[in-house]
Amino acid sequence: MTPGRLSKALARHLVISWRVQPNQTEIEALEANVERVGLVVRIRWAIVAALGVFSVAAAAIYAADGRVGGLWRQMIVPAVALGLVLIYNVYYRRNYRRFGNLAVFNAVQLGLDITVVTVLIYYSGGVYSWFDAMYLLFVLEAALILPSRKQVWVVAAAASLAYAGVLTFVFLGWAPHMPMPFVSNDLQRAGSYVAVRGLWTITVLFGTATVGTLFMDEMRGRLDRLALRAVKDPRTGLYDRAYVRHELAAEIERSRRFRRSVSVVFADIDRFEHFNELFGVEAGNAMIVRIADAVREASGCERDEPCLVVPARYGGEEFALIVPEDAEGKPVDGTAIAERLRELVANLRDEDRSVTLSVGVATYPNDGRTPSELLGAADAALARAAATGGNRVVVGRVAGADEEE
Repeated sequence: MTPGRLSKALARHLVISWRVQPNQTEIEALEANVERVGLVVRIRWAIVAALGVFSVAAAAIYAADGRVGGLWRQMIVPAVALGLVLIYNVYYRRNYRRFGNLAVFNAVQLGLDITVVTVLIYYSGGVYSWFDAMYLLFVLEAALILPSRKQVWVVAAAASLAYAGVLTFVFLGWAPHMPMPFVSNDLQRAGSYVAVRGLWTITVLFGTATVGTLFMDEMRGRLDRLALRAVKDPRTGLYDRAYVRHELAAEIERSRRFRRSVSVVFADIDRFEHFNELFGVEAGNAMIVRIADAVREASGCERDEPCLVVPARYGGEEFALIVPEDAEGKPVDGTAIAERLRELVANLRDEDRSVTLSVGVATYPNDGRTPSELLGAADAALARAAATGGNRVVVGRVAGADEEE
């Protein structure tokens, strides 16, 4: 692999990226990552404050007992490490929004925190240190702010390796033991004790990772379901009118900035009032659900999965799709999707009952330059399709040309 390709491959994994231009969903994902970065900064301030209070209180107790001895000298390095934490936390607090597109930024910060705590553990007695409990805070923090369960397990594994490394280096004599008051200072060379102590800490770390990820998965799942209820039609599971207008405004703005196109497809059930009179409202509701499935199929979307095309129930028996460019920045043929939807519904049977659709298509910028203009052009094309017999697709620009003639 050439250096250029290698750098691009790394960038894809390290940076939050999207197709050629971001849509509203991708912009919101970036903003969510920025907020998570800011949350890391705030959490670190709380942890540093707790460490400061503990250090002052512990030093006072040791001093009162006359056991300070050489502790002051061996705590110089941890003090410097904490000073560096304060410095880079101030820097991140002022600049974290600049790093919001770095997908691994939170993980890197957690790695730095684990490193600092490992230094504290070593200089406060290694196997005797109480600071290993701080690893638990970072695992819980990872469960809260990192987007995937795998990343939380990586944080737990990194903390486990760091702790095991300190105990191993001291046990093998590769690093000198840092003596502490109130302890015998000989267990660091007792293999069984060191192994059991390390195993217990690692067990607690991975247990915390398991509980934390299960809890956060459940909470995020509930929040996602609530969010979907706020923007989706409860009967069909398609997006609702408000979401269409919100997303279309974002897509038009992106298309305007980068000279791209976006299409709107409107579809209405032909003579649906007559269908309800013949078969009843319940049959009509069942048919709407079947047509919603056809709308989803025509868009190429799976239920509750992210999708390029936005399928929606615009209201009553009216459906809509927003059709932007594909992942490579190439326009998707909104007219082809409209025609496929028309065919799917024309071939649909529900207990030998059938309906047809009138479909209108409008495309930015030819048929409109604002959401209202584009929706109006699609609606006008749909009305023309219905007026000429239904079960057909009319394109907004073509309709306008016909009227001029």
